[in-house]
Amino acid sequence: MFPTFELFGRDISMYGVVALIGIFVCAIYICRNAKKRGYDDNDFIVLLLISAIGVFVGSHLLYAITRIDLIIKLLSDFGKYVQSFGDFINCMATIFGGSVFYGGLLGGMAAGAIYCKKKKFDIPAYSDIVAPGVPLFHFFGRIGCALGGCCYGIESSFGYAVHGNELIPSVNDVLRFPVQLLEASLNLILFLVLARFLSKGIFKGKLFAVYLLCYSVIRFSDEFLRGDTYRGFLFGLSTSQIISIILFVCSLVYLIVKYKKSKQTTI
Repeated sequence: MFPTFELFGRDISMYGVVALIGIFVCAIYICRNAKKRGYDDNDFIVLLLISAIGVFVGSHLLYAITRIDLIIKLLSDFGKYVQSFGDFINCMATIFGGSVFYGGLLGGMAAGAIYCKKKKFDIPAYSDIVAPGVPLFHFFGRIGCALGGCCYGIESSFGYAVHGNELIPSVNDVLRFPVQLLEASLNLILFLVLARFLSKGIFKGKLFAVYLLCYSVIRFSDEFLRGDTYRGFLFGLSTSQIISIILFVCSLVYLIVKYKKSKQTTI
């Protein structure tokens, strides 16, 4: 739709701009809620920065995993494809050049958990405050996807067509289902629900698990409406659908265990 715009003679990615806005909005929301609950918002700023490193590494690493066929092809005839340092850089850019949300989510969770454990923070309390911020940021991210033309939907009689997208030519002039906008809307709804739960103390200490449970259902479902098939498939399911199943089961088990423990405590 609107992948780039020119500023001072340089092409600027709309996805990057919208994602940057999302980062600031998300950080402001989380820090305000932290301060409201008596926590030092500086701790959350550092936590978000540490998590951002995990997001960056995880998102690109999982993207590379989905391109395992390309990696095998490269390694099988390394001398043919890599004859100079420039060739090597181009190959790495191709393999690690994209990003996958789930990789970023898992990487950010791991980095944040390690930091919280090292600083001896109350992980359930901190994760409650962070939880609504994740779908809030993701809302902006999917708007960026719609503007950039990536993560596009299947061919459909309902939707919109992109014209002149040089980054992803395959989306041009084809009517596609607006799956990015659908997921953006569902993420916004999920943010509002989690923000309400946080303010009312509902699912206290378990809010991030609720987020994972809900988003895994959203992602598993809308993957059927995705038209980009380079993300890796196994047993007829995409990489993200397989991760969704794992997260759904783990989150559900966690919530059930926590519920049973709370019932035993009140007896």
